[in-house]
Amino acid sequence: MSIKDPFPIFGISAFNDKQQSEDSLLYHELHGERFIEKPHKHDFFFFLLFEKGSGTHSIDFVEHKVGNRQLHLLFPEQVHSWRLGKNTSGYQLMISRPVFETFSDSLRFSFILYQNHPVIDLPEKVFQKLLYEFRSIEEELSQKPVHWETIHLRARLIAQLASREAERTFDDLEVYRSKPVLFQYHSLIDAHFKDEKSVTYYAGRLHISPNYLNILCKRYFHVPATFLIQSRVILEAKRLMQASEKSVKEIAFELGFSDLAYFSNFFKDKTGLAPREFRSRL
Repeated sequence: MSIKDPFPIFGISAFNDKQQSEDSLLYHELHGERFIEKPHKHDFFFFLLFEKGSGTHSIDFVEHKVGNRQLHLLFPEQVHSWRLGKNTSGYQLMISRPVFETFSDSLRFSFILYQNHPVIDLPEKVFQKLLYEFRSIEEELSQKPVHWETIHLRARLIAQLASREAERTFDDLEVYRSKPVLFQYHSLIDAHFKDEKSVTYYAGRLHISPNYLNILCKRYFHVPATFLIQSRVILEAKRLMQASEKSVKEIAFELGFSDLAYFSNFFKDKTGLAPREFRSRL
């Protein structure tokens, strides 16, 4: 990566230190202190299984405590950094987007929903199952020739175990199962938030009234429907300010704001900081 690029987006090939025959899936281990001072993005999927750990892992501007028997999920375009303690012991799987998307049906919900729950505390039994699969993939990668079909099947199983444990742990995923219209709303927001910011638009696409959509969001998420739209816009604004060199004006335009002052006031109202002040603190 260029030294001039302070917020790089790393491709999976940058981590292929063993020069495997292909970059579709890589395995690494983490032991001891690790620091990522400058937040960055990846263009691939990332499963990180901690056997032991301490410190913090910041994902999309939220700091998560690192602990024993945890699974951390990182999706393309998410911004992250970490400070891991001396007692850290973990295992990483890096999976290219094309390969991961071939078994995305292993995850029962849209990727965006799992991004809301990037850290899963694991029961001992589930941790051991995942650890077995991680180590089995490591062993398979050492074989000559590498049997990629077997590796991809084990990665699919890891995704299925992660999905099941997330659904068991996080109540809002059960809401999406019982109220599919809220899952559809969330998916539509993720697809159209740059251009469409009114609840009326999404309600029309869902064939329900804006009032009923608002009632559902307040009942199950305890926030108005417009909050989900605004939160997605703010998240993308933070990502762009942290992981790109675009000006605030360019970012505002990309997010569908024709008036820079309006965007700046919107951002400050939701975060407590003006865009340039937020960026200066990075």
